[in-house]
Amino acid sequence: MIATFMVLIMTKRMSAIAALIVVPITFGILAGAGPGLGPMMIEGVSKVAPTALMLAFAVLYFAVMMDAGLFDPLVRKVLSLVGEDPMRISIGTAVLTMLVSIDGDGTTTALIIITAFLPVYRRIGMNPLVLATLLCLGNSVMNFVPWGGPTARAATAVHADILDVFLPMVPAMLIGLLTVLGVAFWLGRSERARLSWTPGGAGSVESSPGAPDGIAAPGPADDARRPRLFWVNLVLTLALVLGLASGLAPLPVLMMGAFAIGITINYPNLKDQRKRISAHSDNVVNVVVLIFAAGAFTGILDGSGMVDAMANATLSIMPQEVGRYLAPITALLSMPLTFVMSNDAYYFGVVPVIARTAAEFGVTPDAIARASLLGQPVHSLSPLLAPVYLACGLLGVDVADAQRFSLKWAAAICLVLILASLLTGAFPLYTNGVPLPAAAS
Repeated sequence: MIATFMVLIMTKRMSAIAALIVVPITFGILAGAGPGLGPMMIEGVSKVAPTALMLAFAVLYFAVMMDAGLFDPLVRKVLSLVGEDPMRISIGTAVLTMLVSIDGDGTTTALIIITAFLPVYRRIGMNPLVLATLLCLGNSVMNFVPWGGPTARAATAVHADILDVFLPMVPAMLIGLLTVLGVAFWLGRSERARLSWTPGGAGSVESSPGAPDGIAAPGPADDARRPRLFWVNLVLTLALVLGLASGLAPLPVLMMGAFAIGITINYPNLKDQRKRISAHSDNVVNVVVLIFAAGAFTGILDGSGMVDAMANATLSIMPQEVGRYLAPITALLSMPLTFVMSNDAYYFGVVPVIARTAAEFGVTPDAIARASLLGQPVHSLSPLLAPVYLACGLLGVDVADAQRFSLKWAAAICLVLILASLLTGAFPLYTNGVPLPAAAS
């Protein structure tokens, strides 16, 4: 069933949403579980409902903030600070990518960053592959946020609370972001040397202060902007992040409340509210329907006993000593597996089986979910991803060239994330090999 699911979505013969529903129903019937498929699917969907609810309002909230212009002053400020120093431009690219990526949408981030920085890179002759690399690294690490696609998928796949998966990863995530800044510094120095740029020389920050002419923050039409509400929106967003970190309320509740306040303050006219929601309805529907379909898939996978059977088959050939190290093994394997597989195929097809097997060796599902996320920097260069072609098209570079230039840096960030996760306790290096209570039963 899992092989069929992977082949169908990787060869684009079916959409992920359709395959997540049709494939398990078909194989469930073949396995003789026909009468019980309905309750299994409903149970699976009910387990992921809070995640779907959170994602729906998270997408809407950050879309409203983007439309209202929350990030516009930030874009302009960064551009004014970097001037024409390749090192500053490189670091500015990384910083702005991280900040804009908080909305969890890679496509939006690519459009904003490339539109803002590409004219700067072209003006002074910097290699656009540097921009592509920093965009890939910054966005992939920031995409660990709870409303980002990978974390939501990983939590859904193992039926874990999304905050339980995310919060222990925060220290490793911060270390990863600092490492991205280190890569930006290194690439900026290399570009300085290649372009023979020196402080105070021609084209330096001192001789050319400010952002290059004609560069402005991209986004929707000006009539959607609310510059006078910048500080209000910033305080609201910071309050949301603090509420998330402190566990003030369930994440779906925080997102719903923040969205309701944000859209009312920025667009008090009901017609404007409908227009903003309509503008982003495609993203909301795609995300929510995917999560519900995944719930049906994992519901059948669990309820029919398929995942237990696969886990037992794996256990029969896996030595005890190897099983104790399944968390770091999962983290290392996430790099090649997510490069050649879509997130849907990996998280909904492979991760549940790993999690069920790992439970027999005392590794918690939360730990496996975190470990499975750490290959995302490499995954962001996968030829299966549409944003890769979008970014390379905008930059005017070949996809293969971008992959060759960026892959070593992406792999290095993954290894840093794995090491940081081990050191900060996001998942254990090994366990005592004793099955978890749920697994034993």
